[in-house]
Amino acid sequence: MAASVSEPSSTDPSADALPTPTIAPAEGKLGVVCVGLGAVATTFIAGVELIRRGMAEPVGSLTQMGTIRLGKRTEDRAPLIRDFVPLASLDDIVFGAWDPFPDDAYVSAVKAGVLDVARHLEPIADTLRAIQPMAAAFDPAYVKKLDGPNVMADVGKRALLQGIRDDLHAFREQHGCDRMVMVWCGSTEVFIDQGPAHADLDSFEAAIDADDPSIAPSMLYAYAALLEGIPFANGAPNLTVDTPVLRDFASEYGVPICGRDFKTGQTMVKTVLAPMFKARMLGMHGWYSTNILGNRDGEVLDDPESFKTKEGSKLGVLDTILQPSVYPELYGDLHHVVRINYYPPRGDNKEGWDNIDFFGWLGYPMQLKVDFLCRDSILAAPLALDLALFLDLAQRAGMSGIQEWLSFYFKAPQTAPGLYPEHDLFIQHTKLKNTLRWMMGEEQITHLGVEYYAEDYLPEA
Repeated sequence: MAASVSEPSSTDPSADALPTPTIAPAEGKLGVVCVGLGAVATTFIAGVELIRRGMAEPVGSLTQMGTIRLGKRTEDRAPLIRDFVPLASLDDIVFGAWDPFPDDAYVSAVKAGVLDVARHLEPIADTLRAIQPMAAAFDPAYVKKLDGPNVMADVGKRALLQGIRDDLHAFREQHGCDRMVMVWCGSTEVFIDQGPAHADLDSFEAAIDADDPSIAPSMLYAYAALLEGIPFANGAPNLTVDTPVLRDFASEYGVPICGRDFKTGQTMVKTVLAPMFKARMLGMHGWYSTNILGNRDGEVLDDPESFKTKEGSKLGVLDTILQPSVYPELYGDLHHVVRINYYPPRGDNKEGWDNIDFFGWLGYPMQLKVDFLCRDSILAAPLALDLALFLDLAQRAGMSGIQEWLSFYFKAPQTAPGLYPEHDLFIQHTKLKNTLRWMMGEEQITHLGVEYYAEDYLPEA
């Protein structure tokens, strides 16, 4: 089957053989297409529209507000990241989306109830109303709590795949996009195990033609993006692009991918607190987590099969950080429980409760309790922006396949086969910034700092 991507690229996995990449300039329009036009996507889109009009600050966005230290501490070089690497300008972004509900971005944002209508939606109402969702490649069998009318007529998987590609072509032409990025902002699909259909391209293509249930709609969106040479970020815990066939395809044809599941509320806290316990060699008997939320995400996760998908991405964090096989006396009998409860009155304002039973010197028990009153979409929106800009940067730098340096943004980060993911937020943060330094030919920061104490540490004989 003919694809719209370039020929396979030759790569050498040796770090010593990786020269500083040549980054193409960020010229022209960047199309950002979201799968889903619900709370996360509309908060993301509205935020960017307000920020580029000077009506808000990009709080929460590393690309817009973060700095990066260069060289030694004595050099006092810490530019903004957006001034250091050639990111696309917010003024060059154009938005599109698919959704099974026909509401435009304004109506959808009002229904989501995340943003203040008078202060944040009315000033950009015309722009939001102009964003009409494309008909979704949607199958209620994969998201059982939702069923909207704005869906593609033919539900055959081959037809859905082609429909997505046709939409991408039309969007690119309509908006004059020079480059595009796709971000999954949709709901959590039912749990799917990796199987034979996901092993290689022939099997995957045959499964599409056979309407195999192991090919979820999210996989069709991801595959369509890769066929069109469009980077793809998976903001949900769905299997989606984290399969051998799509990993290999993305690497072979030079398309960046990353995922899974935006790291927003409770899991963000876990990836900060768990490293603290491990760093201090404090043991742990149990970590109980529960959430209440009332938005569309909460409704979808009220279905046990969708919750199973989400549970996997939330449970994997502690084992990787705490390493119970290495520290059995500290973490070998850890009871980690995660619950999510749909509670409509709460809307998008999620509450996450954590109870941590840990122990210290001589085994004496202690407890830490966290009650996180967060706003899910407010935390997710800047992640979607950063991922869109960083994926576009990666593609212009010729970095294909899994972008592990973007693990900072995900609950269940993708890695190369055989590698365990780094979940520690601070290790992820260092990895991200060191990748940016490498891309721009700057020295890596190790925080060793012995050069400042050379006379004390290395006295003359």
